[in-house]
Amino acid sequence: MQRSWILVGMMGAGKSAIGRALASDSGREFIDTDLMLQHRFGRPIGQIFEVYGEEAFRDHETSILKSLEPGLSVISTGGGIVIRDANWDELRRLGLTIYLDAKIETLVSRLEVSKKKRPLLQVDEWEAKLRHLMDGRREKYLRANLCVSVDDIDLEEAARRVQAAIKGASA
Repeated sequence: MQRSWILVGMMGAGKSAIGRALASDSGREFIDTDLMLQHRFGRPIGQIFEVYGEEAFRDHETSILKSLEPGLSVISTGGGIVIRDANWDELRRLGLTIYLDAKIETLVSRLEVSKKKRPLLQVDEWEAKLRHLMDGRREKYLRANLCVSVDDIDLEEAARRVQAAIKGASA
C-alpha cells in the first residue's frame, strides 16, 4: 500500500509551497487540508474562524483528515492540526509525517511579507502570539516521523531535503 507524505509545521514554515513542489517533483497528488476546508465552507480560513470559531474549524479539520485515504499524495496540513491527539491517529493512518522545522525568526520574516492573513495572528502583538503558539506546539510537531529544517534555504532545496529525508527513512 502506498503511503501519503504529510507535512506538518507552523504557519509560515512553507507546508503548502514545499508540498506543491514535492508533489510536482515526485508525481504525487497535492492535497491541502486548508483548501479543502475553504471549499467545504465556501469561505476563506479567516472567515471560517470569525463566523464559526476555532473549535468548529478544528472539528472540520479532523473530519477532513478522516475523509482522506493513504496513497500517492503529498498532504499539506494547517499549522494547528497537531494540537488534537486524535488527529495524530489519522495522520499516522495516512502515512509518513514530516515536520518542517523553522526557527521563530524565519517564521516572522516570512509571515511579515505573506499575503495570507493568519486568523490566530490578527492581534497587535502577533509576534509574541506566534512565539506562544510555537512554544505550545513544538513538542507535538516533534512527534512526526521525520524532521527537516527549512531555515535559510529556498523552496527547491527544501523540497530536495524532504525527499532525501524520506528516502533515508525508507532505506
